[in-house]
Amino acid sequence: MSPLPVLTSPRLELPGIRHAFFTRQGGVSRGLYDSLNVGRGSADEAMDVAENRRRCAAHLGRPGEALSTCYQIHSADALVAEAAWGDERPRGDAVVTRNAGVVCGALAADCAPILIADAQARIVAAAHAGWKGALAGIAEATVARMAELGGDPSRMVAVVGPCIGPASYEVGLEFLAAFEATDPDHAAFFEPGSRDDKRMFDLPGFVLSRLRSAGVTACEWIGADTCADETWFFSNRRAFRRGEADFGRLLSAIVIE
Repeated sequence: MSPLPVLTSPRLELPGIRHAFFTRQGGVSRGLYDSLNVGRGSADEAMDVAENRRRCAAHLGRPGEALSTCYQIHSADALVAEAAWGDERPRGDAVVTRNAGVVCGALAADCAPILIADAQARIVAAAHAGWKGALAGIAEATVARMAELGGDPSRMVAVVGPCIGPASYEVGLEFLAAFEATDPDHAAFFEPGSRDDKRMFDLPGFVLSRLRSAGVTACEWIGADTCADETWFFSNRRAFRRGEADFGRLLSAIVIE
């Protein structure tokens, strides 16, 4: 089997740590899920999803059962994995570990995946930040959980993976109001939309701002817009616009060797 096509960030090319932002390419799923769908919550064939997850784990040098992901609920709940979860899916939106061999994973299909590492402390994390989770504080909660294990935000490196970009994310005024109700300064992440009652939201920019507020200054967005690039990425919004019944999920993952 050929190596899976993945995106990586030079920031996360750290001693003793491996990571990957997987695309939709290189799997066995068919139809709407073509082909590397890792979403166990999708209506895809369970055996195909399991094989896709195995391939992702193998790409990082680990068996399939090492891949640990949450039943994601758009929360600010960051969970510590002392050992690999295997088939378990605890409810939450981030996986944090200091144990070698545990593959921390986050699923997304427009939401923002975040991979974080403190190479000196040997602590890594993968978080899922949809707009609700980002506003609730999942980035800050993940950094705080890493700090509880001995990490230091000033040493951490964070990369926001493929997600819906600011040119693709049009929202209504009620969306803007929800952000302004939390902090009026959040309005800086919105630009005019196609009509007076629409705005364009910069999700990756907002997530990066939350990481910086948590003390992680070494952070970046990888720059890939899931909604705009059908060849490489699944997209919830694109599927909704087309009236499709479901969509695949992408994986972003990180592991301590």
